[in-house]
Amino acid sequence: MARVNDSGHMARFWDERARENALFYVDNRLDYKTGSYASDDPDDFWTKGRRDFDAILEAVGAPEIGPDDALLDIGCGVGRMTRAAAAKARQVTGIDVSAEMVELARHELRDLQNVELLVGDGTGLTGVADASVDVVFSVVVFQHIPDPEITLGYVREIGRVLRPGGWAAFQVSDDPAVHEMDLPRAGGLRGAVARLRGTEPRGQDDPAWRGSAVDLARLAAVAQESGTAVANVVGRGTQFCYVLLRREA
Repeated sequence: MARVNDSGHMARFWDERARENALFYVDNRLDYKTGSYASDDPDDFWTKGRRDFDAILEAVGAPEIGPDDALLDIGCGVGRMTRAAAAKARQVTGIDVSAEMVELARHELRDLQNVELLVGDGTGLTGVADASVDVVFSVVVFQHIPDPEITLGYVREIGRVLRPGGWAAFQVSDDPAVHEMDLPRAGGLRGAVARLRGTEPRGQDDPAWRGSAVDLARLAAVAQESGTAVANVVGRGTQFCYVLLRREA
């Protein structure tokens, strides 16, 4: 079993998931086998990403993204939220621990001139300069990090890279139980064969998938130490807890 703070394992795990079924692991509302949403859902992968991006910002009470803003997308995956952000911001940087995901994003976003994509180290925002972005965004990323101290390290890094007056909107898990429960999957030999055949998701018992919850009081303290302040929290006590941070102008 990998150590919970093994960033090399995180990179390998998400590279494997990218090769296995990248779109599903970015949005597991997709059907694993067909790669589509429910038959009565008119949205495709990218349209749903744009709607999710707008809905999250609205729910947490985030300011408008301005046409001169630089935005950082942490855990960009194949670039679903990066594309949505690029329609609003002057410049968008996406960063992900998986080189395979970043390569897919480069292909998917090759038509966009205002996007830069980086492979991260899995513990911070190396490659992103101090006070260089106006907005930080992240969703369905920190919940998969097995060690909450690494997530808190990202909160410190957010404080480092935000410009005065900047803000961040991101999702964490505030429900420890969800990271410990048994996952609904086929067991025994039948389940193992299904995973080998590629008809069922793999790796869902791995720490890099199960992840961890973050204590919100500790998050607020780390944010304050890093020059930001929690302005809003939506979804306390759930896996989908959204946090708005602000840095004073």
